[in-house]
Amino acid sequence: MPTGKMLSDRQLVQPLVYMERLELIRNVCRDEALKNLSHTAVSKFVLDRIFVCDKHKILFCQTPKVGNTQWKKVLIVLNGAFPSIEEIPENVVHDHEKNGLPRLSSFSNAEIQKRLKTYFKFFIVRDPFERLISAFKDKFVHNPRFEPWYRHEIAPGIIRKYRRNRTETRGIQFEDFVRYLGDPNHRWLDLQFGDHIIHWVTYVELCAPCEITYSVIGHHETLEDDAPYILREAGIDHLVSYPTIPPGITVYNRTKVERYFLGISKRDIRRLYARFQGDFKLFGYQKPDFLLN
Repeated sequence: MPTGKMLSDRQLVQPLVYMERLELIRNVCRDEALKNLSHTAVSKFVLDRIFVCDKHKILFCQTPKVGNTQWKKVLIVLNGAFPSIEEIPENVVHDHEKNGLPRLSSFSNAEIQKRLKTYFKFFIVRDPFERLISAFKDKFVHNPRFEPWYRHEIAPGIIRKYRRNRTETRGIQFEDFVRYLGDPNHRWLDLQFGDHIIHWVTYVELCAPCEITYSVIGHHETLEDDAPYILREAGIDHLVSYPTIPPGITVYNRTKVERYFLGISKRDIRRLYARFQGDFKLFGYQKPDFLLN
């Protein structure tokens, strides 16, 4: 054993997990059969998702509905805009004029390439279907940030095109949302919705994991281990810590997934899976056969 403090088994096993995740991504990216689902251009849309901390040479790709608000707070503190996470007002976190977090898209092409090559890069994923449920609840059911356009503009657009039962007058249902997302021709609506689609497009479309070589991929389900590991690997664990994670919040909830998909046709669920299959494969999430068969 090395002298000094003895490493626990968990600390020795840990780096393996992260190396295996990156290895899986490399293998899936090489799979010709999945090319359309795993590759994307590093467009302005992708560069807009990536936040920059030049002081500590970190890039963070935002994947909404996966605890991103907390990581943004970590970066805001590292960039020096606020002395501690507790002191950041909630309304500042997502206000890109005030939060002091530049996006990678704001740099010149040469500056972008330099940062992509040399900085520590990471993002967080969770089970793709559970993320969609979270997006649906957050934007169309509870809407805690009072963003009226989700209910008043986006929901009616989805209902008009995808509602099967025309006599049904209730607001948007999860079934309508699933049919929109699984439609191979969803793009024309996406263009109307603009950047609001970041809450439900694939991780591939958001972060281009086959084009950009990330240093670490964190999983929401193991965030209690992954958050401290990411801070250590980025060399910032002595400067900031990830906010306390409420118990049970990161655990995959199959019962909830079954409840939301209850009554939705197998055809619609299969089409949804077909669109998100790249995310399931790249990040090692099990195909939800309990919904598909």
